[in-house]
Amino acid sequence: MSSVDPLRIDPETMRELGYRTVDMLVDWLHDIDAPPLRRAAPDEMQARLSGPPLDTGVSFDEILATLAGNVLPFGSRVHHPAFFAFIPGSGTWPGALGDLVASAANLYAGSWMESAGPSQVELEVLRWFADWLGLPESAGGLLLSGGSAANTTALACAREKVAGAMAPDLVAYLPDQAHSSMARAARILGFGPAQVRVLPVDDEHRLRPRALAGAIKADVAARLRPLFVVASGGSTNTGAVDPLRELATIAHEYGAWFHVDAAYGGFAVLTDRGRDQLTGIGLADSVTLDPHKWLYQPYECGCLLVREAATLESAFAITPDYLRDSAATAGEVNFSDRGMQLTRTSRALKIWISLRYFGLDAFRAAIDRSLDLAELASRRIDESPVLELAASPSLGIVCFRRRFDEDEDERNAGLVAALERSGIGLVSSTRLRGRYAIRLCPLNHTTAPEDVERVLSFLETAEPEPGALLERDREVSGVWLRSPGVDPDELAAVPLFSSLGPPQLARVSAMARVREAARGERIVEQWTTARGAPSWPSPPSTAPNGPSGLPCSSTPTATAAPRRRESWRSSNSFRRECSRRLRPASPTGSARHGS
Repeated sequence: MSSVDPLRIDPETMRELGYRTVDMLVDWLHDIDAPPLRRAAPDEMQARLSGPPLDTGVSFDEILATLAGNVLPFGSRVHHPAFFAFIPGSGTWPGALGDLVASAANLYAGSWMESAGPSQVELEVLRWFADWLGLPESAGGLLLSGGSAANTTALACAREKVAGAMAPDLVAYLPDQAHSSMARAARILGFGPAQVRVLPVDDEHRLRPRALAGAIKADVAARLRPLFVVASGGSTNTGAVDPLRELATIAHEYGAWFHVDAAYGGFAVLTDRGRDQLTGIGLADSVTLDPHKWLYQPYECGCLLVREAATLESAFAITPDYLRDSAATAGEVNFSDRGMQLTRTSRALKIWISLRYFGLDAFRAAIDRSLDLAELASRRIDESPVLELAASPSLGIVCFRRRFDEDEDERNAGLVAALERSGIGLVSSTRLRGRYAIRLCPLNHTTAPEDVERVLSFLETAEPEPGALLERDREVSGVWLRSPGVDPDELAAVPLFSSLGPPQLARVSAMARVREAARGERIVEQWTTARGAPSWPSPPSTAPNGPSGLPCSSTPTATAAPRRRESWRSSNSFRRECSRRLRPASPTGSARHGS
């Protein structure tokens, strides 16, 4: 047996490779001529990079050259000053060095025994976050990969705390502007579509408290248990902040867990303007944050805070025999007991290092600057003869479109494509009230006013690329909360839709379905997202007490006709049922729809 370490590198070579890697990265980061996005087809990337692993190594210079020429150029440069698409995540160099420290030291941050130092750093960072949000001393949490993992962890924690095991009568409530990760979390945790209420928002894209209260009351009357209420602390679509204080009051009145998804918007509390918009966030039972968005940390870095840290450990802690040596004792925290990961690195070092290096005032200034840039963009759009706002700007997101006499959606999509092709900047798109909207999100700390002006001037005057909408706005079908559409001619025969023109009928019919119902079948009408027969058995006939001991009344019923039609509309990646109320059954036994 050889005593030689085949993977050893001597200290001087380690330093040399590190210096050369840093030089390559600094050059890449400061390439001012590179566009914010460079796409590539799969066959091109396969031609550049495919091949089996080598039996013997190659020089590090060759590896760096491949990275610089064939890997790094093909992707997004989220630090680009005109990268305004999605939610930009421009990091900082000290944060990147924090990741280098965590990776080079190969830190394990799952148990206190093996990572007392990194664990204490994470506890410090989490305490900072909780204090900024106004959460109590009992609050705690953990750092995760991002908002999706945080939202899933929050729902699992809430279910364990409020209900224990999964049950058919549990219901979650989401605004129709909620992030798609909430639907994914519900699905993978065993919620059927009939257990998720996707609720309408107001003209400012904020969840209506009356809609939430009405949905919960209807479910309590139907002997269902309200479990989980989601509110947006800055929606990805428009930046809208739901009325957090009012929603918290409603959720807690019925014993439901109140969760605020503030993945991108939450760190705005560091500024006066952001704190005002996020009033009430400290009432949440849990909050999702993404430091890799508006706290300028490198990917991946998400966070979940819960009002009572012990609830996470109650939900996730499992100590098998082979881990009893590392079990936490008094005062210690094992972060593997607070979430899904047993093996986890330290995500706290980059936050801790960058905040200590720059100081909190620098981050406040960067966030305030982003808000200023969004206000600048809003004023610029208001003053433009051809651009118009599609929604009220909020928390650094500005949605707008360019006015055209015809084919407005297609031509605005063409503008987005033309901007990307130009290399000047990058924006993304969404749909608001069914209309195509351009989304501009100037959150990068590298962005200056002239970058915003340059992009808006281009969008005012450029010729749209033809056919862009077909590639960028394709309908996704056959997924959870989604089913095939109906024939537009059939839909036109329904009085509710008879006044729609062909384009509107085509759009609505693509989001509609026909549901078969037996005569006399009981139907839950308001807020349901069911797409067919429920996956859970019906609740028992004996009505139990509802959440917080509230007595539940009997379920309102209506008699169904042999066939009934339900219309569905799309918002974000959710599909929610158009609100309908069944009127009492007619003498002939048919159910009539109200508007």
